[in-house]
Order: sequence, then structure tokens, then C-alpha cells
Amino acid sequence: MGLVSLLGTTSVLGWGIIPLIALGLTYYQYNSADPESYVTDTQKIYPYYDFIVIGGGSAGAVIASRLSEVNNWTVLLLEAGGDENEISDIPALAVYTQLSEMDWKYQVTRSNTSAYCLAMIGDRCNWPRGKVLGGSSVLNAMVYVRGNRNDFDNWERMGNKGWSYDDVLPYFIKSEDNRNPYLARTPYHGTGGLLTIQEPPWRTPLSIAFIQAGTELGYTNRDINGANQTGFMLTQSTIRRGSRCSTAKAFLRPVKKRKNLHIAMHAQVLKLLFDQNKRTVGVEFFKDGRKQIARVKKEVILSAGAIGSPQLLMLSGIGPQEHLDELGIPVLSDLRVGDNLQDHVGLGGLTFLVDEPVTFKKSRFQTLPVAMEYIFNERGPLSNPGIEAVAFVNSKYADKSIDWPDVQFHFGPSSTNSDGGDYIKKATNLRDTVYNTMYKPLEKAETWTILPLLLRPKSTGWIRLKSRNPFVAPDINPNYFTHKEDIDILVDAIRIAMEVSNTTAFQRFGSRPHIFPMPGCQKFPFNTYDYWECAIRHFTFTIYHPSCTCKMGPAHDPTAVVDPRLRVYGVKGLRVADASIMPQIVSGNPNAGVIMIGEKASDMIKEDWSRRRRFPGR
Repeated sequence: MGLVSLLGTTSVLGWGIIPLIALGLTYYQYNSADPESYVTDTQKIYPYYDFIVIGGGSAGAVIASRLSEVNNWTVLLLEAGGDENEISDIPALAVYTQLSEMDWKYQVTRSNTSAYCLAMIGDRCNWPRGKVLGGSSVLNAMVYVRGNRNDFDNWERMGNKGWSYDDVLPYFIKSEDNRNPYLARTPYHGTGGLLTIQEPPWRTPLSIAFIQAGTELGYTNRDINGANQTGFMLTQSTIRRGSRCSTAKAFLRPVKKRKNLHIAMHAQVLKLLFDQNKRTVGVEFFKDGRKQIARVKKEVILSAGAIGSPQLLMLSGIGPQEHLDELGIPVLSDLRVGDNLQDHVGLGGLTFLVDEPVTFKKSRFQTLPVAMEYIFNERGPLSNPGIEAVAFVNSKYADKSIDWPDVQFHFGPSSTNSDGGDYIKKATNLRDTVYNTMYKPLEKAETWTILPLLLRPKSTGWIRLKSRNPFVAPDINPNYFTHKEDIDILVDAIRIAMEVSNTTAFQRFGSRPHIFPMPGCQKFPFNTYDYWECAIRHFTFTIYHPSCTCKMGPAHDPTAVVDPRLRVYGVKGLRVADASIMPQIVSGNPNAGVIMIGEKASDMIKEDWSRRRRFPGR
């Protein structure tokens, strides 16, 4: 992206002239100093490839990179979006990628059965998803959390052989280049991998208070990606030298000159193509203003995400027969595609005030010294992704006899008001009346937040097509809070968050909760169960972890879409590899788990085709 277009983009975002200088100089420095410059959009697409990968996100970028390691295999990666830019590279600007051209701009469907997202315009929460090379690893807050040992062992107990924690840990380690020495020397982490993991180089004093608060409450300060998960920790992030390390930067840029790897951007897949034997023979996609076809010799790997993958399967005739019949789509394989939608959900806007000027405010850091610190030292507030620490805690409903906490806290040294109403309100789709009543009065205050998230919700939703037109976004119904147990756990999680604020560590800063009632919840006394349930149903918040819509399971599982080697049931030559194959959502931010899925899928594909070479006909 040239500096002129960058200036135009950022002025729309309202960040002013100083960060523009920072962005422009960072752009110059980055591309002159880093040999991993941007990927080139292929201009010539072959008629046939050995493998076609659909979606260049957190899994697809990994798979395309790893399959192209085999010199005599040709690989085509199709990505509907374009490449990253200088804005997405800067951790502090993560929220500004939402609702941009890099975002699919999904919204959930308004529910008629369960109240949620009531504080949002039209009662609809935004669900940003990456429409860009690198996928949602370009839009996320860069938090690196693998999940819990019990998550993966449970996958195996559900009939998915080869997916236990001991099976998947080597794939987490394979990707990792951990630059924190105290972590790198443990058996749970790796160095020399393609994906850089490190603590952000700058943080506020409140991050240390958060860790100390955890100790006061009886929790351990530990590596939550290590032997045990329950505890508090400064965030491990996908950051490299103060900039975002997306999967595109990690896995594709270093190999962009491979002759056997073609990367086609702005290429939206419309449907999968099959022969009379239900074998996948190619894909139809839209690029350069016209429909095109690429054919495949071996396999298509669908890595379009928990929304895009079920949408493409259903458009291609793989999905629930009754639904496809309604739309007049011929059914190739009657599978429960789109069911089992799971997401981490919680309360947004839970705000605490402090007396000292130690929080992350846009007005405080929009200065020339901050810009220069980032440009020349790759440090300072612009290198902060906003989530400074995480914690995994047990609600009173958790089984404390095992290390499998049911709540995750994201600690942020800012809140909904911290950018002066500039963009956070827009990104969350928050109604003006809610913002103006509850948060606008805090624009000059010092505030911080805990986002309490439900790790393993009982309430599940679904994805369905609205139309046979592939350019029409699907119907997304997360079905939040249909099980009362989900509300029970979240209300108790809010109680624990209040205890964090009340610790000595936070009382040194004069911390106290913002007690102005949520609009729509004034009839309930503050800090009661009924009040918090109402608040949760109004400021419903998710950090966008949709999963499980193409469930992995054994052949005898009627709800399974793919087998444990990720092959789609009922057809040939087609696998799915992304967050959609999770049979149950992982306990934590799923991006690391999706990268692991990409690594493991790549090895399985290599193994299967190596076996075919040794034993033709099998």
C-alpha cells in the first residue's frame, strides 16, 4: 500500500497526523529492513494443481506453506481478500482492522428464542472475520493460548484417534519460535519455528497489579500454555519485533518465491466441483471480474473458517438435506454441516476506575515521542495489543479436582470509553444511547476492564444459507444463553472480577467498579444476579471465536462432518482444516489451536499420499 492510500485510510479512522507519521515511517523501515516483504498475487493460474487450498487464514496459510515443501507438488492457495497493510501490522491498531476491507463484516441474526446483543444496533452483534491473507490472525488481539490438555484428550474420547494432548503438543511446538527465554527452555515450547511468540514489549503498571491480584486470590502466576492452565499470566502474543506476526507473515512470506506455490488473492471461491463418483475435481472462483475454474489432481483442502467452510460445503451440496432441499441445491452428502456452532461469550464493557494516569488512552499516546519510540525501537505503547494479561479461573460451578477452569479473563488497561467514542463503539455495534449514557461520561476518566468469557458453553448455534448466491452472507445464529448454566457461570465470573478489583494490588490505584446501571437493566439492583444477567444479555460480548461447525468425529457419529483425518464424509478428495472441525471448542483463544490443526493436517496429507505411492490402489 502506498503512503497516499495509507494516509487516506487512516484519516478515515480518525487517528490524526502523528500516528500517520509513525505508520509511514514504519512502512518504510519495515520493508527496507525485513526480507520477508509482501506476497505477490499470482497472475497466471494453471489449469491443474496437485492441491488447492481454499482460504489463506490461520490454517490455510500453514497448509499451503507445508504442502509446498514437497517440490514436485503444485499448490494453489485461493484467498478472497488482499494482503495485510501497515495498519494491521501495528498491535495497538488492532480494532481498526474491524469493519475495514480486511473484514467479512458478519453480523449475527437477531434471535427470536433467546435474548442477547440487546445493547447493539438492531440487537445484532458484529462478528468480524479476516478477509485477508492471514485471515483472522490479522484482525485478532494476538493472544497466544493453546487450550487445555483436557480439551484435546476429550476430543480423543469422542472417537478422534490421534488428537489427544500428547498427539497435538508436538505440532504446537513445531510452529513456535518463542523469544521469552524462561519459556523457551521448558519442554512445552519451541524455538526456531516460523511463528514468533513473545510478550509484548510494552505494558502498563496495571498488568503487574493484575498478576499480583491473582496471587492474592490464591492463583499461581504460571505459563498457562505449560503443564497446567489454571492461573494468571502476562499475555503471550503472536508478535515479532513489536509488530503483528500473522500466519501470512510467518508461513507464506518466507516461501513466496517457491515455484510450486501460487497465491491468488481477491479470489473468492463460489463452489466446489465434483465428478459423477463424488470426487472433488476442482473449484469455481471469482477473480478479476470473472468466474474461473481451477482443477485438482489430488485434494482440495477447505480452510475458509467456521463460517466460510460450512457455507461453501452447503453451496456445493454437502449439508443437511432438508435445508439444501429448501434452496433447491442437489444433495451430494447429507451431513450436519453448520450445526454445533460454539463461541466464547461473556460480558462486555465491565469497567473499573482508578485514580492514577496509568491506563491506555488514545489521547495520552497520540504523541510524537510515542511515534518515534515505535519507529526507531519497535517498542512503546503502539506495540501493545490491548490485552496485557490473561487468567484462567474456576467459577463455583467448576470441578476443582481437575485442571480444567471454566472461565477466562482478558485484562485490558482500557475500556469502551478509552478512545473517546471514536471506534470501539462502532466496532462493537453499540447503540449511541448506551454509549452516551454509560460510557461517554467516562471519556476523561482512567479506566480498565476485565472481559470474563465462558470457556465451554452448553448453548450451541448454527450456520445456514440465506441464498444460493455465494456472495450473500450466511445466517449466523449463535443461540447464546439458551442454557441457564451459561448465565450462572458468567455471573459468578463477574463476582470474581469484582474480587480482583478489590485486592490490595488494585486498591493501590484506588480501583472501583463503574456502577452506573446498564440502560435496560435499571430495574434491577446493581451487583445482583438479575442485574448481571440483564447486563450480559445487553452488552453481550465475544472476541470472535466461532468454531465446531464441521464437526470431526468417527463414522458412527451422526453429527460428524469430517473423520479424524479431516476427510469429508460421503465424498472423495476433500478435507476441511480450520476451527470448524473442532468437536468442542478449546478452552481459550483458538488461533493457536487452528495453527496446530493446519500443521497436523499438513502432516496427515503428506502421510496419506506417501502411503499411496508405496501401496498404489489403496
